[in-house]
Amino acid sequence: MIKKIYLFAFLLLVVSTIQAQKPKDPDAILMPSKDSLPKIFLVGTFHFEYYNLDAVKIEKDQQIDILSEKKQAEVKALLDYIALFKPTKICIEAKPKWNAMKKYRDYTSGKKELTGDEIQQIAFRLMKRFNLDTVYSVDVHSFADAIVLNRDSAIIKPYIDSIFQDYAFKKSNRYYEYFDYTTKLQNDLTLLDWFKYQNSPKALQRDYGAYLLGDFKLPGYKGVDALTTYWYSRNLRIFRNIQMITTSPKDRVLVLFGAGHIALLDQFLNCTPEYDYIHFNDLKK
Repeated sequence: MIKKIYLFAFLLLVVSTIQAQKPKDPDAILMPSKDSLPKIFLVGTFHFEYYNLDAVKIEKDQQIDILSEKKQAEVKALLDYIALFKPTKICIEAKPKWNAMKKYRDYTSGKKELTGDEIQQIAFRLMKRFNLDTVYSVDVHSFADAIVLNRDSAIIKPYIDSIFQDYAFKKSNRYYEYFDYTTKLQNDLTLLDWFKYQNSPKALQRDYGAYLLGDFKLPGYKGVDALTTYWYSRNLRIFRNIQMITTSPKDRVLVLFGAGHIALLDQFLNCTPEYDYIHFNDLKK
């Protein structure tokens, strides 16, 4: 009996020691309470006006008419879903010279109707719904752009030019097949269902993977340096702009950008302990 008691005590000691040595979850130290963090919500979109300025172009017969009666009903359903986030600040894919606030005031004053642009269809209508007085244009030039635009750089500019000589964001053939498929989905699915698909964790993960193939694999490190000094730099600067407009733990920041940007911003937000990142498909949860 005594031996059994000693054995039981020994086992208790072992179990308590193991429990005491169990490593902490990093978030127990880095973000102990999500309630004390500003909330952020990413919305990755396609460009409703089909400007075709990106590497992947959309043919005319594949484009949808966002101003049609059918699609406007779908826009409303999409807005109703996003509105569940209750944003207090909205960030858009525009630079300050786009004059977003003037365009917004022209809309609210009745001077101009909304265009098909996704910023106007989504951001402006949400601003009006939540009575927000500011929209934040957080897009920015990359480090590579800053060097090229600085004509005083006689040494660095030619080097940057040489990096981008053959770099055009070309993807692998598998990705062109995938992008053709997601474009077709824009016609087959409702807007809300397309947004839920495009903003799912797996889609964002694979969108990010597109940048690691194609021109990324140019000889040597040319593709690596191009991606770093342009695309990574631009999106890290965008993320920095988002940080700078976040001024309170009560902020609820909605970020509306092209899906290619969201693939990187998602990566940053999955890592930073600074925000309570609410994923697109988790709103009702």
